[in-house]
Amino acid sequence: MSMTAGVGMADGGGLRAGLAHFALVPLRLFLGGTFVYAGLDKLTDPDFLSGSGPGSLTAVLEGVRQTAGAEWMVDLALRNPEGFGYAIAGGEIAVGLGALVGLLTRLAALGGALISLSLWLTVTWSTEPYYYGNDLAYLMAWTPLLLAGAPRLSLDAALRGGRHRHDRDLPG
Repeated sequence: MSMTAGVGMADGGGLRAGLAHFALVPLRLFLGGTFVYAGLDKLTDPDFLSGSGPGSLTAVLEGVRQTAGAEWMVDLALRNPEGFGYAIAGGEIAVGLGALVGLLTRLAALGGALISLSLWLTVTWSTEPYYYGNDLAYLMAWTPLLLAGAPRLSLDAALRGGRHRHDRDLPG
């Protein structure tokens, strides 16, 4: 089979249509890599996970509390900032790995969207103009993966293909 047949020529769809099947892969790789990096960066930054001081999550939360869109979320995080910091970092790593390998992609995308939403409503809510804050853009970037999952080049697709092959092999 030629390369073009593998990306859509065999069914008459053409190269462009074939490549469209892979349109979400770069988004998955970018979001997954970014979230893994962000989580690891938080876990390896001694200032971020410290209880107080410059660069700590406590300092960031106290700095945005009065301008947050959801002040109650900031208050909740301030009850245990170190625990919240570990939870966010762990969540970012889990979401990122899920997106990178395409495993439980819709669930990973939901997690990524919720993390992005919470950061937008707290940390970057008051950024002006709004498009300077990246959390809203990340929230929107997770949406296609939430809707479509990872239909190509993913563990989800491999597992689906394995189930379909298994179903065909069953009698009756």
